[in-house]
Amino acid sequence: MIRPLRAAFELAWRHRPVGTVSAAAAAETPAAAAVVDCAVYRDGLRRPAPRDPAAAIGQARRRRGAFVWIGLHEPTEEELAGVAEQFGLHPLAVEDAVHAHQRPKLERYDDTLFMVLKTVRYVDHHELTATSEVVETGEVMVFVGADFVITVRHGEHGALGALRRSLEERPARLAKGPSAVLHAIADQVVDHYLEVAAAVRDDIDDIESAVFADTRGSAAQVGRIYQLKREVLELKRAVAPLDRPLQQLSEASSGLVHPEIRSYFRDVADHLNRVADQVTGYDALIDSILQANLAQVQATQNEDMRRITAWAAIIAVPTMVCGVYGMNFEHMPELRWRFGYPLVLVVIVTAIVLIHRGFRRNGWL
Repeated sequence: MIRPLRAAFELAWRHRPVGTVSAAAAAETPAAAAVVDCAVYRDGLRRPAPRDPAAAIGQARRRRGAFVWIGLHEPTEEELAGVAEQFGLHPLAVEDAVHAHQRPKLERYDDTLFMVLKTVRYVDHHELTATSEVVETGEVMVFVGADFVITVRHGEHGALGALRRSLEERPARLAKGPSAVLHAIADQVVDHYLEVAAAVRDDIDDIESAVFADTRGSAAQVGRIYQLKREVLELKRAVAPLDRPLQQLSEASSGLVHPEIRSYFRDVADHLNRVADQVTGYDALIDSILQANLAQVQATQNEDMRRITAWAAIIAVPTMVCGVYGMNFEHMPELRWRFGYPLVLVVIVTAIVLIHRGFRRNGWL
């Protein structure tokens, strides 16, 4: 299925439209089912536009300085194929957008930027367990051209409707073009990183308190700590790779990024670096908590082994004496003495008391 689709995309890429869209191309496309919102913007203001992407881009290209913003949610290959043909999207980028599960990255295909961002959401839970989900991830792919922005969202969170409405209330920012939309999306994603990192910190504090509240340690805590570490690594995989793409957007001179927007990308990159430092610190802190808990468990096990050894040594005294006198030899010391039996009991009790006191003094009991 992928090869025929890629061949169709490559053919469309070579013959992609660069001007207005024909009337036939403006017909309803299969992508309409996946369209969450479709709007044309001019001078930062939303203009009435058809919901169909082909018709919307045709309208935008007939007006100087206008661009279209199309939002898609988990489109199929067929649904995205129509959009790719109308907007000249590269087949490799389209394939990534359909199948998702990509690392955060930024790629340029001729006159189109393709950016992948990982969205995150903190999963509320009453108590952290060894199977609790703490961080839920999704993806947002963004195609940016001279006169269009296409967002492809995967996952049940990370919706962009509120962001779109917020941008529409700031026409001066939206008038900067498609790169302003890309910045707003990246800024919202990184802000969510900050929120999730703060919530994860609370979970780490709870685990830390639980571990050090029980000085004997608990093997049951290991599963909780390990699960939290897995979730922190999930957050780290979303945050760490995004640093390079943001640096490229803030430094590289590109006609697709408005000069004033580049400074805003630097601000987002600073926020990302702060989150990255926090997540790295969380990872190291969880390692320390895990080592502390394992040390407590090991110390508890050693203490239990000392107790067992001490009691085994105490029990060995009567066992040895009784074993000697239980051999039933005829010629044995004090065997026929009237006070032999009480004397042996006194010797056994005395030895047990002395050994017990010795172990107590050394902290073994």
